[in-house]
Amino acid sequence: MTEILKDYEPITLDEMKDIRLMNRIDTKFVTTVPVLKKLLDIARDDYFVQETGGLRISPYYTMYFDTDDCAMYNRHEVGHLSRQKIRIRSYVDAGLNFLEIKTKNNHGRTKKKRMAMENFDALNPRHDIRFERQDSEHVAYDDFIRTWLKYDPTALTCQLENRFDRITLVNKGKTERLTIDTNLRFHNITTDACRSMDDIVIIELKRDGNLPSPILGRLLELRIHPHGFSKYCIGSALTNEALRRNRIKPRLRSIEKILRHE
Repeated sequence: MTEILKDYEPITLDEMKDIRLMNRIDTKFVTTVPVLKKLLDIARDDYFVQETGGLRISPYYTMYFDTDDCAMYNRHEVGHLSRQKIRIRSYVDAGLNFLEIKTKNNHGRTKKKRMAMENFDALNPRHDIRFERQDSEHVAYDDFIRTWLKYDPTALTCQLENRFDRITLVNKGKTERLTIDTNLRFHNITTDACRSMDDIVIIELKRDGNLPSPILGRLLELRIHPHGFSKYCIGSALTNEALRRNRIKPRLRSIEKILRHE
């Protein structure tokens, strides 16, 4: 993939400031690495590739929080359209960390709020983080969470962490972003179980409403169809047998089918 991406025109983070899409509609797709290579090959004229520090494929780290009884996971699993997630997202190479809250409403629109997370090391993450008001830094986190999250900050514990590699494409009209995640690896902090999904690719189209997109026709051409995939829910279901998985199991079976097809 590195060789294919060399043919893309680069775009910097500064050039992407106007397309942050913090209030957006997301559409996810699931495919495999061989099909992704075909997609990248035919989409090169329509997209820029984000380049940071000379890299066009960047490592990411995420730590998800939930209540002890996994209330956020369970709300998603039973099918509620309006739901929330809270996480620390780390851009590993850049050394940037953010505390993020994602809120999805029942119209399919996602809003993301975030603040910088200080003193966090994605290469050696602590698993005992608690959001209590013990110092000025944590007071700021507590205020942020109470403003945007519908759950008590003091009830949150570290639940799941994952690592993956990301390619970010921006269409030439600069109205959408396409994130492409590969090499997914999960570690459940509660059970200490680990799972990887090396052969699966998660593509997410992020745009402000249903604007025309140059990638949709390409995806259809390659028989890549919309497919729900929550990294938190899928990773939790794969690594914690105590969780209910009635609505997750069909997604896992469909992912297996995609792999068999390829």
